[in-house]
Amino acid sequence: MFIVNGVSGALLHCINFRVATDPACGSGSLLLKAVKVLGHDAVRNGFFGQEINITTYNLCRINMFLHDIGFDKFDIACEDTLTAPQHWDEEPFELIVSNPPYSIKWAGDENPLLINDPRFAPAGVLAPKSKADLAFIMHSLSWLASNGTAAIVCFPGILYRGGAEKKIRQYLIDNNFIDCVIQLPSNLFFGTSIATCIMVLKKNKADNKTLFIDATKECIKVTNNNKLTPENIDRIVDTFANRTETAHFSHLAGYEEIAEQEYNLSVSTYVEAEDTREKIDIVQLNAEIAQIVAREEVLRAEIDKIIAEIEG
Repeated sequence: MFIVNGVSGALLHCINFRVATDPACGSGSLLLKAVKVLGHDAVRNGFFGQEINITTYNLCRINMFLHDIGFDKFDIACEDTLTAPQHWDEEPFELIVSNPPYSIKWAGDENPLLINDPRFAPAGVLAPKSKADLAFIMHSLSWLASNGTAAIVCFPGILYRGGAEKKIRQYLIDNNFIDCVIQLPSNLFFGTSIATCIMVLKKNKADNKTLFIDATKECIKVTNNNKLTPENIDRIVDTFANRTETAHFSHLAGYEEIAEQEYNLSVSTYVEAEDTREKIDIVQLNAEIAQIVAREEVLRAEIDKIIAEIEG
């Protein structure tokens, strides 16, 4: 299993992986979390990552050494993942974890070569220049092994925005690559208050259904932030692993259902929120109002009688 930055659900329930990678690894926290949860021996061939910022890249390498990852067990590259991907010789990867930057700009269709890039070409369209989110997802999918699993923390806008992003979502659903979408609570991550989500990708699904989990209420308040407790994580994990449906929490949507929603992947589209409003018996309420009106008429008559006596 795998915990995204220690705050989201444990999602990867495989036991052993040949290689693991993070295409936007930052300081390496996700890869190190995978090591902590899976164990050093679970990933046999090593850990791979790519980071565009040289300072963060160096910090990632230092973190690997500090957490007892031998120099022969990791390969971190400093380059732009989307336009200059490294580790071509090592892919495909059986385990991909990533929390890429949200809605950053990238070359997109300004670079005529990218539409022929084997990572992006299958969708027939590139992610918008102003929003690279789905470009990172297409990159991860391209490098995912047929028996692998990818868990990517996403900006929720990619689930419902139109244009090129809708076409990429359609490609992902038509080819049955999206295994699960989990909506997380807001205020989980430092630096952003938005309610992020996790998209789980697989190429070897046993069915053509996508699991949607609404975990927006699976948290506790800690100062100004929210935090997932072990109980919250266990509930998400159990639902994910067993692919169970629970009212107001999870739903397994078939291909036809998603197509009818025009490939909108927002969790709220498929998981109905629980109505916590107080239920009112309108018949009883109307009877009470009638009693109040009748009592008011009696009181008014009494007041009129008293006034008449005073005036007389």
